[in-house]
Amino acid sequence: MNRGRRFEPRDRVERPEDPAIRRATLRRVGRLFRPYWKPLGTVLGLIVIGSLLGIVSPFLLRRVLDDAIPHQDTTLLTLLVGGMIAISVITGVLGVAQTYLSNSVGQRVMHDLRSAVYRHLQRLSLAFFTRTRTGEVQSRISNDIGGVDTVVTSTATSIVSNVTTVIATIVAMFLLDWRLAAFSLALLPVFILLTRRVGRERKRITTIRQGTLADISTLVEESLSVSGILLGKTMGRAPELGDRFAGRSAELAQLEVQQRMAGRWVMATVQTTFAVMPALIYWFGGYTLAHGGGISIGTIVAFTTLQTRLFFPIGQLLSVQIDVHTSLALFDRVFEYLDLPVDLDEKPDAIALGRCRGDVAFEGVWFRYSPDAEWTLRDVSVTVPAGSTLAIVGETGSGKTTMGYLVARLYDVERGSVTIEGIDIRDVTFASLAATVGVVSQETYLFHASVRENLRFAQPDATDDEIEAAARAARIHDLIASLPDGYETMVGERGYRFSGGEKQRIAIARTILRNPPVLVLDEATSALDTQTERAVQDALDKLAEGRTTIAIAHRLSTVRDADQIVVLDGGQIVERGTHDELLALGGRYAELVSRDEGLARIG
Repeated sequence: MNRGRRFEPRDRVERPEDPAIRRATLRRVGRLFRPYWKPLGTVLGLIVIGSLLGIVSPFLLRRVLDDAIPHQDTTLLTLLVGGMIAISVITGVLGVAQTYLSNSVGQRVMHDLRSAVYRHLQRLSLAFFTRTRTGEVQSRISNDIGGVDTVVTSTATSIVSNVTTVIATIVAMFLLDWRLAAFSLALLPVFILLTRRVGRERKRITTIRQGTLADISTLVEESLSVSGILLGKTMGRAPELGDRFAGRSAELAQLEVQQRMAGRWVMATVQTTFAVMPALIYWFGGYTLAHGGGISIGTIVAFTTLQTRLFFPIGQLLSVQIDVHTSLALFDRVFEYLDLPVDLDEKPDAIALGRCRGDVAFEGVWFRYSPDAEWTLRDVSVTVPAGSTLAIVGETGSGKTTMGYLVARLYDVERGSVTIEGIDIRDVTFASLAATVGVVSQETYLFHASVRENLRFAQPDATDDEIEAAARAARIHDLIASLPDGYETMVGERGYRFSGGEKQRIAIARTILRNPPVLVLDEATSALDTQTERAVQDALDKLAEGRTTIAIAHRLSTVRDADQIVVLDGGQIVERGTHDELLALGGRYAELVSRDEGLARIG
């Protein structure tokens, strides 16, 4: 069945650096912090106070060296030293408070971002997930959002703190001596330009690295699941899977080295320059003093103290600039998912379906999985009265499953409409539609949780008695009760603790618990042996009592008693009627029945 073009995320596309896009991304990141402006304002206040206190100590030190010690003024010395100690203690306390507040805000922003991506993905139609790798989705939520953790929690406040410190320190340096200040800051513009180039290179490498992480996540998710292990072992492909993983891992390791080494010589040069600069200041100050420049020893020592205080935040800002460039690549990938259009949305004025009888109608329905694909359904019209059963039969790929999924609004029709009680399902709320239409698929999915939790997923407030009643109706209670842990038994990943028929009956019990008036059975017994099929069919018959049922048939023996049967061929209804009427017609349905019975005899 054609599900449309595969979704291709722009993992490895190296887009040119666009300043407008970069500014737009930064504005979006800024909006993430907007709800927390009060605690951020407090952090900003603490940063400013801490920075101002930090530049006071060098001036106190100059007084110590130029006044208190030369004049042997112990009172002044005690006051000055006491002031330096008090500033250090207060700065430490402010730093702890600032760290707590900034990390608290950062983690709230991380929570908001993770939740926004997850909720947005929940709103996308089934079509997105049929053409997107599960590992890719997981990588966006875990690797990409996790990768911006440091930037979100500490980088923003680090930038403000360091910028404030640098500005205050530079002002203090010029107040001490403008000549020493100009000499020590001469190379700063060059360093800033170099680190911008390093940041762009790291951003490019990060984009490729995250794509490789997504590949690894996909490979792990697919090959180390129960189904993947089973397939790999039975096909003898485990060594090849190991080689594929090793290849991706080696590529990731190389990218990690490239990312860490990008601009390493530039940063080493910057750090070396900062390390030798105090010695150069001593030389420059001493040379100036020797030639009558009017610089005191206290000024030179105080200046080097300020200089040491300046170099650390400058180094941090240069590194942060690189981190910001790197994180922009991650934010681009996260925002790419947030910007995916919601192709199946609830109208603002959607109405809630009450408890209805369950009249369903397809009215001139046309559907295809993508604009450039062939039509899957063509002008399909059929009415299913409340409480009746419609069976849909046809060859594989004829559109049977699509019709069932349209009733549950897993996709939207392109032309025509699907109605329940005469109301277009596009005009009703998702919650009321989910309560009205229940789907039992041949691909039963159970969570890795207890049987009780899997059943209660359909009705969170269901009592234990209601859960057991649903299990009895689905003919699965006796089996569950016979297990050592009963309803607390863990089903295993995807329900591998149980056989196919047992999983189907658990899924049927789950639907019974939800008690929908409209039921879609998507070839629910197609993969079962004859004996298991009888047990599951018995449970399905119990489930269908009093409900409007749309049965997508693989084995035609299961739909003989349907109130009406439609035969699909190439997405069109070519025959309709009861079992006897269609057999008497001697057309496509009779041919399918004859072939089905022949296969049953061979079996």
